Amino acid sequence: MSGVLSRIITDNVRPEPDKVLQEIADYVHFYQIDSPVAIETARLCLLDTLGCGLEALKYDNCARLIGPVVPGTVVPNGTKVPGTSYQLDPVRGAFAIGMAVRWLDYNDCWLAAEWGHPSDNLGGILAVADWLSRTYRASGTSVVAFAKQFKIMDVLKAMIKAHEIQGVLAIKNSFNAVGLDHVVLVKVATTAVISKMIGLSRDQTVDAVSQAWVDGQSLRTYRHAPNTGSRKSWAAGDAGSRAVNLALMVQKGEAGLPSVLTAKTWGFYDVLFKGKPFKFQRPYGSYVMENVLFKISYPAEFHAQTAVEAAMTLHKKLSDLGKSAADIASVMIRTQESGNRIINKTGPLYNYADRDHCIQYMVAVPLLYGRLTADDYSDAVATDPAIDELRAKMTCTEDESFTVDYHAPDKRFIGNAVKIMLTDGTELEEEVHYPIGHRLRREEGTIVLLQKFERHVRGRFADEQQVQSILEKSDKNIGELDVDEYVDLYVKKDKIC
Repeated sequence: MSGVLSRIITDNVRPEPDKVLQEIADYVHFYQIDSPVAIETARLCLLDTLGCGLEALKYDNCARLIGPVVPGTVVPNGTKVPGTSYQLDPVRGAFAIGMAVRWLDYNDCWLAAEWGHPSDNLGGILAVADWLSRTYRASGTSVVAFAKQFKIMDVLKAMIKAHEIQGVLAIKNSFNAVGLDHVVLVKVATTAVISKMIGLSRDQTVDAVSQAWVDGQSLRTYRHAPNTGSRKSWAAGDAGSRAVNLALMVQKGEAGLPSVLTAKTWGFYDVLFKGKPFKFQRPYGSYVMENVLFKISYPAEFHAQTAVEAAMTLHKKLSDLGKSAADIASVMIRTQESGNRIINKTGPLYNYADRDHCIQYMVAVPLLYGRLTADDYSDAVATDPAIDELRAKMTCTEDESFTVDYHAPDKRFIGNAVKIMLTDGTELEEEVHYPIGHRLRREEGTIVLLQKFERHVRGRFADEQQVQSILEKSDKNIGELDVDEYVDLYVKKDKIC
């Protein structure tokens, strides 16, 4: 009996926190961001992400989910939601911002063993920075002891670190392979960076990150047939809001779970990761932000971006030949393994979320119409029988060379090839290895990205003076601005949402 007691007591001795937790906390608290490339890319990322959120607000399915839990609630000095007149608590604000920027699947992307959109972390980062800045401006630290005035540069550096945490964890670790959604990494990365923002110590940050790992994780089933639905558009907002809540709980004294990953039987590795520890290709730095992929030209799942580019080129070639999609006998798509697994989809497509995750649909629309916009996923467009007729002529297979280049650290390509055979025997083929949003096309892409941002700003605000104020303040000196004053530029004055 004493032997059993001794073993139980010994087993209950708390270990040192898992190495993964400590490395994340050390990075957040002690690593200095000094890469000009990362900072400028973060500026572009901030603008692009905010613009995507503004554009999403014109869709009622998104806009109606924004607002306080209790209608009419206004939080003094709370988070303002860009593009609306809502002022919310930081938890609900993180959800609203995070959901809007992700809704159209048009913000940035990171592709590795795990996929994801690191700018999803902006929801929590901006919500907390805005709330604390407004609180500090109104009452110093008398109401919230950890309130302070944040600059946009603080937001940019927090974004770089959140990108890095999410991206480095994703390089070698496939959460999708065990059925988990990539927003688990949004929750972890956001929790980590806002822990420092709200004044947590290094050890408290370890505790907060452990809470993010133990929190219930989302299943990927809402991204795949037959359950694809709009939850995929608000899952990151949900993860960001939970991150804010968890960090604030630790700020109030909630303890962590030191072996949340490695605990036998009950830890993350054994319960959710098939007993395998995480693998790492590189230490945390600024690599992910420097190499992040922007969705510049098309609101399409990123594995299909180059396929859409190829289809657009083929549409023009058909036109030059005096032909159209009606003359197509068959279409062959070659893609990477990840694209083949995620978006190769046959059969009926039931909603917007189904369509923007179907490579055949995303190729069919530009072949038919010479365009692909967010509206092209709507029921109004999808009811055109020509789309499904063309989809039925398509085959999609993996090209192993695309898969190799996809994983190569010095390339990170997302290749696709589209070959069309016409009824008269003519064959046309286009192969694109990396889209305009890739780092190798950054100079070319920056011009188009800023045009995209301006288009989204103009689409949301009718007041030309407000538009010009946003565009002028968003230049390379944006880092010097106070967060709350910059966010004020995005307040929607004529209606709530």
